[in-house]
Amino acid sequence: MDPLPHEKQIEEYVKTIEHLKKQNKDNPLFKKEIIKLEEKLEKLKENTYGELTPWQRVQISRHPARPHTIDYIQNLCDHFVELFGDRFYGDDHAIIGGFATLNGIKCVVIGQEKGHDTESRMYRSFGMPNPEGYRKALRLMKLAEKFQLPIVNFLDTPGANPILEAEERGQAWAIANNLREMALLKTPILVLITGEGCSGGALGMGIGDVIAMLEHAYYSVISPEGAASILWKDSKKNIEAAAALKLTSEDLLQNGIIDAIINEPLGGAHHDPAKMFTHVKKFILEQIEILRHIPIPVLLEQRYAKFRAMGRFQETPVS
Repeated sequence: MDPLPHEKQIEEYVKTIEHLKKQNKDNPLFKKEIIKLEEKLEKLKENTYGELTPWQRVQISRHPARPHTIDYIQNLCDHFVELFGDRFYGDDHAIIGGFATLNGIKCVVIGQEKGHDTESRMYRSFGMPNPEGYRKALRLMKLAEKFQLPIVNFLDTPGANPILEAEERGQAWAIANNLREMALLKTPILVLITGEGCSGGALGMGIGDVIAMLEHAYYSVISPEGAASILWKDSKKNIEAAAALKLTSEDLLQNGIIDAIINEPLGGAHHDPAKMFTHVKKFILEQIEILRHIPIPVLLEQRYAKFRAMGRFQETPVS
């Protein structure tokens, strides 16, 4: 696993400890030294991961070994039947979805999938959905409504596909239509931002009754690089942009954009995927149990009020 820039010192400690253990496994004189180094390593990890900057959090959210939608489906669902196509144009591999059961609870699971290697990333369009992907997602959500099944949406995208062909096929309309239709769906919707939640590409599947983020995911109207290019005409100002965008889970919880933060293993989900799957599954089951007992008219009114209340502004008198 390749270390991120802020993890280089940690990686050096790990390599030193492994080397000492390998070279001196039968020498008791080195045991105390190894124990001391391991204690220093734990303190270093706590300090490093306890003081992460917004940009470092973005880097964690993009780590290639971070669990993706397909990993959550495989590790959370007892059964999963994938469905394909939007019934208008074709199938978009950047979005995966279908009927699933979690601990015996039937639901519809949909998510944005980036892929793990070069071949799968190309196949999944790097997690950037096309209009047919948003239409497929909406088709599956309509099926969930028809059969009164809760919906679980996983968001992890750098944005909707910006290519000309996607625009020609109605990218903006597909996203806007999803926003309207999801606001009116008569079934519980749970949204989880597991990695990148960028721009309208994420929001096109992001209307829900409960919105949760993994601790080191990010959710923003634009990527830090994109914001830096617009505001400073310099994409290298990404560190400043990440701080200004208030895109971390703590910022978004404080501003009422999300409802909950799901804690990650120390350093990020990619350090202990099994633990991350356990946390996410527990959260999903708890929320479904709460949402399924809320009457639909109340659920819709709460969903409407939730999004109407988002946003903050301050009026300054003109002198």
